[in-house]
Amino acid sequence: MELVIGAAVIAAGIVFAALVHGRPRTQAAGVGGVPGLGGVPAARLQGGPVPAAHDPLARRLDELEERERALRERETELRERSEELDELREKRVRALERASGLTAGEAKQALLKEVEDQARHDRARLLRQIEEETKRDAERRVRSILAVAMQRLAASHAAETTVSVVQLPSDDMKGRIIGREGRNIRALENLTGVDFIIDDTPGAVVLSAFDGVRREIARITLEKLLQDGRIHPARIEETYYQSKSELESHIDDAGEAAVLDAGVQGLDPELTRTLGRLKFRTSYGQNVLAHSVECANLAATMAHELGASAKTARRAALLHDIGKAVTHEIEGPHALVGGDLARRHGEPEAVAHAMEAHHNEVEPQTVEAVIVQAADALSGARPGARGESLDLYVKRLRELEHLAARHEGVDKVYAMQAGREIRVIVAPAEVTDDGAAELARQVAREIEQELEYPGQIKVTVIRESRAVDYAK
Repeated sequence: MELVIGAAVIAAGIVFAALVHGRPRTQAAGVGGVPGLGGVPAARLQGGPVPAAHDPLARRLDELEERERALRERETELRERSEELDELREKRVRALERASGLTAGEAKQALLKEVEDQARHDRARLLRQIEEETKRDAERRVRSILAVAMQRLAASHAAETTVSVVQLPSDDMKGRIIGREGRNIRALENLTGVDFIIDDTPGAVVLSAFDGVRREIARITLEKLLQDGRIHPARIEETYYQSKSELESHIDDAGEAAVLDAGVQGLDPELTRTLGRLKFRTSYGQNVLAHSVECANLAATMAHELGASAKTARRAALLHDIGKAVTHEIEGPHALVGGDLARRHGEPEAVAHAMEAHHNEVEPQTVEAVIVQAADALSGARPGARGESLDLYVKRLRELEHLAARHEGVDKVYAMQAGREIRVIVAPAEVTDDGAAELARQVAREIEQELEYPGQIKVTVIRESRAVDYAK
């Protein structure tokens, strides 16, 4: 017992000594803080009361600790909720797979395919819309361009394709054709429907009309009157009806001959007669009846080679331009007019369709329709088949000669064979043989770059040397 009491006394003495020796260090810590603890008040560490100057800091520490504790709790709650959502998502996917009978991968592939098909459909619809808009814009612009071109060229084309010239034995006949106070020429124009142009042109009368048959009747009538010598209204009327009857017979003969040449059988007589009228119709200087017969033979040859119906192709090609014979009587494009005319006279639908499609008024649906298009293009594009405007022809020859003449060393230039060949004669002292070959190539390239022309143009450069002497 004495030992215990002694130990307690010793311990109390040690504690008292520690307190006595620790007081100066506490006062040296500045504002009552403990060294090494960031200025935290000693009273707080010892659990004693905090001075009033340190209350805000203590409150801030309490708030931070409280916020940290709340964040940890929130984090824990969010983690639990995320795990719960993942578990619910997996359950929903499994439920959907059981309901649909598809796995997630299969459902994904099905969805992607559906989206891809929808995208393709939308793309096709958009492309079709763009094509239609482009086609409408292109047609509008083409019509505008064609209208301008027709306005510029209509006058010269009409002057070349709508007139006939009758030669007179003498200029004295002009007065007799006019008659007293113009009664004879009025009778001629009223009966024939053709304008008689009597001007300063020596020895000729010009007949002007769009209808080639009427113009031909007027020409025959006037020639008969000139041969007979008696020109007065009664004789004019009599001669006119004689000429009309002769021409109608001639038209029938021409139609029958064309049908025979084209190898077509069983054609309606009215169609044959209408076909014969095409003998007095031209297209760019090409006789339409001869063009139709040519197309029929070409179409039959192509149909045989392609295994198509040669009979259908031949008939459609022969009749494809028949609408031109009646376009002055019936409105509409000659291809559609001709197709309706063929149907009314018992022609098969395949023939009528090929006729209507030869200028794409309707889309070609048969091989025979395409064959008729090709035959029409071949016959029209044949060199020499269609004439050109005289002014354009002369202009092209002049441009060819000028293009070659502008080179050094060129002596003379001749455009030959309707502008399909050009011969360049050079001075031998200025151009060598190698230079002549180079000049030919250069002229050919310039023609390709600067001129527009059908087919090809042959360029020939001629260089020759001559030695001349005289025997005395």
